[in-house]
Amino acid sequence: MPPRALLSLLLLGAILLGAAAVRLMVGSQHTFSWAPDPQTLDIRALRVVSGLIVGAALAIGGVMMQSLLRNPLASPDILGLSAGAGLAVMLAIFLRGPGPATGERGGWGAWEAGPALAGSMAALVLVYALSQRRGLVDPTALVLIGVVVSIMCGAGIMLLQHLMPGSTEGRAGGGSRLLIGALSDEVTWRQLAWTGAVAAAGLGIGLKLGPAMDAASLGHDEAISVGVPVGALRLGLLVTSGVLTAAAVVIAGPIGFVGLVCPHAVRLMTGPRGHRVLVAGSAMAGAALVIAGDALVKAIETPSGRVPLGVVMALVGGATFIGLLRGGSGGGRG
Repeated sequence: MPPRALLSLLLLGAILLGAAAVRLMVGSQHTFSWAPDPQTLDIRALRVVSGLIVGAALAIGGVMMQSLLRNPLASPDILGLSAGAGLAVMLAIFLRGPGPATGERGGWGAWEAGPALAGSMAALVLVYALSQRRGLVDPTALVLIGVVVSIMCGAGIMLLQHLMPGSTEGRAGGGSRLLIGALSDEVTWRQLAWTGAVAAAGLGIGLKLGPAMDAASLGHDEAISVGVPVGALRLGLLVTSGVLTAAAVVIAGPIGFVGLVCPHAVRLMTGPRGHRVLVAGSAMAGAALVIAGDALVKAIETPSGRVPLGVVMALVGGATFIGLLRGGSGGGRG
């Protein structure tokens, strides 16, 4: 591995550890100290692991989306995968009726994984189909249609939340989360175990497919000439990115810009290296970004409550991405 890439990965690992340490120290009422009791430490640790899984899953999904569609602006949130998964979960909650789906610790469970996966895949297939012109995908149309689908799915979440009988806050408990995105204290270690396994599997698949993504980035004919099964590669990237997005949405709802900004930031750090370096670096960058964002959310409290993580990610991620584009890194490839 080239020295620049190795140093970049080591730096990203150090940043991730630092972000996790800061989050473990940040408490309520603007305190910054070690947890005073095991229960508090458990809650903080849950949020650190949640941020690790969500950030890594979305960042890896972003790398795969950009490789799959050969578009540096592709990401799970821009193409509507996150919002589609959120809408499907919200619809499942609406149809399921009153129950433990919300409001109780551990209420968000594996039963949401199916709807989330179906919603994310349906959104991607819809965006991909509508963006084709004469059998070819129009990159500009792909992004614009993805944004429109994301907005429409967000509107659908709001509509279902409004139609739910009783208090919007109560039974929807995740209504706002599925619309904006936030880490929750209600998640359990059991839920994090299976979503963490999904994220780890996605990381392994991304590392395994790294050389194939390198070849595919050169073009269809070049990839075939070196023996890359392009069709199977695209299907693998499609399914894996959808599964990773679904796992992230189950935990935190649609968190934006992580899958878009992190691959670009890692490319800027490592230079034009292979996709294996890009996948590993993006996973660490995404995890660090979400954990640091949650620490900021916990540290700052407004008169009306805490700012949702999704809002912080949109503000920080949007500004960072504009800076990356102005710096000329928007079109880089792994």
